[in-house]
Amino acid sequence: MAVKGGHPRPTKKDLTQFPIEHLDLEKVRTVKELVEGMKHISFQSRTLGLVATVCENMAEDPKCTIFLGAAGALVPGGLRKVLRDLLEHGLVDVVVTTGAIAYHDWYEAHGFRHYISSPDADDILLREHMLDRVYDTLADEDLFRECDDEIANIADNLEPRPYSSREFLEILGKKYNDPNSLVCTAAKHGVPYFIPALNDSSIGIALTKHYRDRRQAKKEPMRIDPIRDNYEITQIQVQSPVTGVFYISGGTPKNYISQTEVIAEVLGFPEKPHMYAAQITTDVPQWGGLSGCTFEESQSWGKFHRDAKMAQSLCEATIGLPLVASYLLQSGIKRRNRTVKWDGDTLLSVA
Repeated sequence: MAVKGGHPRPTKKDLTQFPIEHLDLEKVRTVKELVEGMKHISFQSRTLGLVATVCENMAEDPKCTIFLGAAGALVPGGLRKVLRDLLEHGLVDVVVTTGAIAYHDWYEAHGFRHYISSPDADDILLREHMLDRVYDTLADEDLFRECDDEIANIADNLEPRPYSSREFLEILGKKYNDPNSLVCTAAKHGVPYFIPALNDSSIGIALTKHYRDRRQAKKEPMRIDPIRDNYEITQIQVQSPVTGVFYISGGTPKNYISQTEVIAEVLGFPEKPHMYAAQITTDVPQWGGLSGCTFEESQSWGKFHRDAKMAQSLCEATIGLPLVASYLLQSGIKRRNRTVKWDGDTLLSVA
């Protein structure tokens, strides 16, 4: 018997091939073993295990260029070094984040810290002390202002011309030698780091100060050119034989990476959708937003290949990312970051 489309109707035997394998913690010695066990139980544990598998698959594909897209308060949330470790160990080739992630990372590169607090803290009192709350975590606004002034000063001393966010982030990353910094590690390894909504962040606030000061002095400011960003990151997608994406949360970074395939088609390049896709998010598809949309929905836009390996887990990032990252690091994958060479805004090679 067949159902619509001519596909054979599955039998009861077909549907009961894979029994649940109860998690045996007495046998678990590593995070990798824990995540392996989670693949055979249920609900979001299983989906997180599948995310780890897809990430492992793309890391083991010698032709794959891996794009990391990250949103949310991951650095105040304590995941700064987790993100950096993925970069340092060659598990990421291109980084796209919100401006906040790069800014909080830059703040900590100065030796400044985030602090444990409470979601029930007195916010009026915190404002009196110039302490900014991110749910249950604090940052020092006075020290933010120091970082803002420094970024504005760096911009003041640059040639007044358009820069991609990648180019500007590389300049920032070379100002400090913090081995735990995402921005500094990207600059050290030549990993392209894009912030498509850079103006919507404290880095953007600092550059607004630079812009105002230069105008008042009747001098030309430097500018971040977001369309140049589009052009640069799309060249990476075009010149990579295979591409994979790993999204932490969603937001602008998720769509920005996904749409590189669409931009490439509009520019006249052959259709070449992403072949791997993994995401950890707390958002869901029924609200219609991009953060929670399924990869299957994105296939209707041509962003992901019809045979792509895909997995999404509904899990909060400070729980899910450490587990997946540990799984990858403990898997012993031998991989280096892609070598990306530029001539201005023109990509010479990805190797």
